[in-house]
Amino acid sequence: MAKGDDAMRKKRNKASRKRVQKKTDSTTVSARVAAIIASKKRRKSGKRRMCEGMCFSLPTLDDPFNDRHGKKDFERKEPKKGMPPREDGKGAAPRKGNYAVNVTKLNQTEQEKEKVVDLKDAKKSSNISITDLGQQYLADPTEKVQMIRMVGVHGQHGLACENSNCPSKFLIMCLNSVETALRHDGIYISEEDKPLFVNSWGVEFWKYYSAGKDILETSGASSTIEQIAWIVSIAADTIARKEKEGLSFASPFLLFLVPSQEKAAKVRAVCKPLKALGIHTVSIHPGASLDHQVQGLKSCEPEFLVTTPERLLELVSIKAIDISGVSMLVVDGLEPLSDGGYPDMIKSVRQSVLVTPLTVVFDDCFRHASVPLVQNLLMGSICRLSLNDSIASLSSCIIQSVNVCTSEEEKLSKGVQILDQAYGKQLLSQHLKVLYILGKDSKFGSKLVTALKSKGFWISTDLSHATSNFENSKMKPAVSIIDTEQISSADLEQYEFVVIPSFVLPIESYVQVLTRMARHTVNGVLHNFLTKENAVLARPLAGILEQCGQAVPEALRNLCLTSSTRKQ
Repeated sequence: MAKGDDAMRKKRNKASRKRVQKKTDSTTVSARVAAIIASKKRRKSGKRRMCEGMCFSLPTLDDPFNDRHGKKDFERKEPKKGMPPREDGKGAAPRKGNYAVNVTKLNQTEQEKEKVVDLKDAKKSSNISITDLGQQYLADPTEKVQMIRMVGVHGQHGLACENSNCPSKFLIMCLNSVETALRHDGIYISEEDKPLFVNSWGVEFWKYYSAGKDILETSGASSTIEQIAWIVSIAADTIARKEKEGLSFASPFLLFLVPSQEKAAKVRAVCKPLKALGIHTVSIHPGASLDHQVQGLKSCEPEFLVTTPERLLELVSIKAIDISGVSMLVVDGLEPLSDGGYPDMIKSVRQSVLVTPLTVVFDDCFRHASVPLVQNLLMGSICRLSLNDSIASLSSCIIQSVNVCTSEEEKLSKGVQILDQAYGKQLLSQHLKVLYILGKDSKFGSKLVTALKSKGFWISTDLSHATSNFENSKMKPAVSIIDTEQISSADLEQYEFVVIPSFVLPIESYVQVLTRMARHTVNGVLHNFLTKENAVLARPLAGILEQCGQAVPEALRNLCLTSSTRKQ
């Protein structure tokens, strides 16, 4: 039913009355009229201001003479008592919300209190406000933050907060930049289609790099695109942190040695996206003229230098580039570099670097000929990194020596003689751990112990206390002795010199010793002594030597033929 004229007129009159009422409201009137209206409302509700003339108060039991005129005492709120600790030693969980800057009022554990003291000490030795540091810490009190004190080039002390549990944001940004550029060019295609920063090899490499040790990569191949990306991104992140500390580099930070021009172009393609982040890379190889490369080096100061050994030595000889202060050295492709005159070239390059750089070696050659080159590059403690679980990969750079004897007495004498000769040639030091693995023959073991003691060696049958008991001894290196049953439970990674004077253990146990010993060095040696009674194990032992790229001795081959004749 349609509305009539009367209804429409009433609706318009109602709207006009509302407009008039809004104009006469207290919010639109003058300040004086609004104060009168507000006072009237307060008076009607019984709430009056103390300054109003009509206010009065009556005496009370607390104030019988009305001295306070009805004013109440200011009541202070008592501070809340802290929650007592639980029986399990854990305090109450903190409530969510904003934390106060005053750190001393927090209910903290002992570790948190120590961190507060560190922050206060930091304020005394730097210009950073304690409030700013406190806010940084209180932003996430559950996060483990390590306070590192650093000295700048001008001797001023500063503070840097570094989370040691994960890579930095700049490192992730470098990886993402490289990945984006390579995917755009169609070069980088991950099999599992995962981001580059979650690559398992890269994460392990970052952990070892953070430990400051040299790295030996034993996957059995040269570097891949992913591995190069992680290496150059970590180097770029290190440069950024060092420059933030006020340090500068006169020489290239990263020296990447490659065997060919093709490999240099591959590494250069991975480094190219980092130019937008301030990292300049120069590739030097015999494919370009020497004069052109000299002019190019004069026009820029590269952070990364990708080069072949022979061209690099030419430039160093004419003083076109200075590599004395290189901080990181990567040697890729040992198989082609271990032939011809390349080992001598690499040795010359290493001698041109006057500092001790962090060295990374990609061992793609398990031949015995490449071991001296690796030992010349990696002379300290190392970390092994591999994507391959093969025997050859895990036993890389461990020399296996096989001796075939005619009798038990010869095995005993040679087992002692080989250790005495190594000590006489200063191949062993007092800090080197030596291990002898014996069978169940107690007579042979007692004879060996007597012979070693007569030579001045200290004997230990407890692997956990072998080093600690020998620290104050002036004798020859300590010799630990275990039996074959202890191989699976013994910690073999610290032993560089292992001797099996009587090869009676199963071939599986021999593989365990070979793949678990000398994990932190490239100077591991494993000596084995066999007789005709051990001819059954000769063939599998020869197979392991061939897998590891080592020559099989003629005496061992003859022993293999003897075992075949016996089977027939």
